[in-house]
Amino acid sequence: MSFASLLAATFDASGVAVALVWVSGVLALVWLVAAFNRLVRHRNLVREGWSGIDVQLKRRHDLVPNLVETVKAYASFERRLITDVARLRSAVAAEAPLKVLQENENALTSRLRTVLALAEDYPELLANRSFLDLQEQLVEIEDHLQMARRYYNGTVRDYNIRVESFPSNLVAALFGFAAAEFFEIETATERRAPKVEV
Repeated sequence: MSFASLLAATFDASGVAVALVWVSGVLALVWLVAAFNRLVRHRNLVREGWSGIDVQLKRRHDLVPNLVETVKAYASFERRLITDVARLRSAVAAEAPLKVLQENENALTSRLRTVLALAEDYPELLANRSFLDLQEQLVEIEDHLQMARRYYNGTVRDYNIRVESFPSNLVAALFGFAAAEFFEIETATERRAPKVEV
């Protein structure tokens, strides 16, 4: 074998090696871009899901004053309860971290449940068309809120899987993607199962 043929064989082998390095680098870059774009997509789905919850919470907050005024006319001695509902509505309307918002919303939910239970003690309130309309609207809003919460939590689950699973967690850490929190809230119209003691 001559020196020229040995040099040509070496050049061809090193050319292949260089080409493999370049192809590997391009594939790694394509994967990095794709992983980043998937994380951005899922983060935007989480934001979209939260906006659905926010819309339903605002609808619920807008309904509370009307509900309070209607009940107030019939349950005048239940002032503390009505004041608590109005105070809690104001508290949840403020910007707060998700955990604080959940606690405030669940406190409001508890008081709204009490208001709805209180209505059962006032037959004339149950006969009031305005109260019944408000109660129906609240049930509808609570249903929409639960659907929005399920959608949001589903998008959070998918996003968190991307953020926490290998190898996309490397891209998430590199670009500062953090896991999102789930949103858990009780519904005001949900009745608790009675406790049976034997």
